[in-house]
Amino acid sequence: MRGGNDRLSDRAVRAWLKNPDRAPNSRLSDGHGLFLRVTPKGTPLWLMKYRRGPKDTLISFGAYPEIGLKEARARRAAARELIRQGRDPVLERKVNRAEAIVATGNTFAECAAVWLEKRQPGWSPAHYSTVSETLARHVLPHLGPLPIAEVSQRLVAGVVERLGDRIDTAQKVRQICAGVFRLAQAQGKFVGDNPADAAREVIARRKLRGRRPAFVTWPELGGVLRGAEKANLSSAVRVAHRLCAFTAARMGNVIAAEWSEFQLEADPPMWVIPRAKMKAQDRHFDHRVVLGPVIAGEIRAWHLLNGSPTSGFVFPAVAGNRQHITHESIEKSYRVTLGLKDKHTPHGWRSALSTLARDHGFARDVVEMALDHVHDNDVVRAYDRGERLPERVRLAAWWNEQLAKAQRGEQ
Repeated sequence: MRGGNDRLSDRAVRAWLKNPDRAPNSRLSDGHGLFLRVTPKGTPLWLMKYRRGPKDTLISFGAYPEIGLKEARARRAAARELIRQGRDPVLERKVNRAEAIVATGNTFAECAAVWLEKRQPGWSPAHYSTVSETLARHVLPHLGPLPIAEVSQRLVAGVVERLGDRIDTAQKVRQICAGVFRLAQAQGKFVGDNPADAAREVIARRKLRGRRPAFVTWPELGGVLRGAEKANLSSAVRVAHRLCAFTAARMGNVIAAEWSEFQLEADPPMWVIPRAKMKAQDRHFDHRVVLGPVIAGEIRAWHLLNGSPTSGFVFPAVAGNRQHITHESIEKSYRVTLGLKDKHTPHGWRSALSTLARDHGFARDVVEMALDHVHDNDVVRAYDRGERLPERVRLAAWWNEQLAKAQRGEQ
């Protein structure tokens, strides 16, 4: 073994590794920071120590004998040249690896693009546009350039946490991320638990004071319907309110309803809401809302009034950059215009249908499926694909008829 730099020989390296008296943490130095050290698992590893800032840094050149002495020295020379140029060899390696991953399509952004492409055929143009914009605005700036295999639960949770109390957007972002990771898992690009699952826990919860207020008697419900007909509401808000009342659909689905989802001339008329828009995401089929005679007629008239479009939002926003009316526009009409604060909310129609339909004798399974509630037993889930459709048609017709009577004061 020679002094100075390039002090090792292949023979010296082999002899050192075979030496039974070699200390476990010892190293064999070649100079200029290059040395050979045996890992706890017994692998001889070429390392180079260099200083960037206040601390020493180590960079690995690979295992011996796969990387021989000559190759280790060549890699040391390349690293020293980068340092001479003011560049960090470790950072340079990370950048090169990231660029290689981009070239092979394994970044989060690349996987998200494939996920969108696969989902697009089953979505309306408007829904596809909404999901794409949400992804581009809230997710890709933070996760897009990263190798998807290196995106952790903490990184996904951080993206969701940035949205603060924007609960609906946070939930959509988490669902989008979960979908991208599921596809990456199926393609073998990601292994392990879905990082988006744990992010549920960082989404703020809506503060509710007990149960949301709801009228559950026909005279009270009829009063709400009559009051809304007399009130100074925009046409879109008025019809959205009617759709909410006569279907007991969730308000979030009502305001984001699209014409492509409605089968107004079918028998029975139907509103098919894509599963991606529903609260329950663990099912593999869309939610079918049966339209009773009253609301089916009103939606047909609204369709005709708007020029019989085949796509786009059913309740578009009048001004601004929003694509459809907001949840608050409906809530405020109930709370302020109709004076129903702490008495009845748009969600209250779901409570009313659940209570009054069960009291009238409709089976619990039928009511729960109509509301797309989370089912608590396998029997209910077995019927979920529509085998109870005749009962649901009767339920929708009955609910429409009773509300119409209540509005006329006949209940």
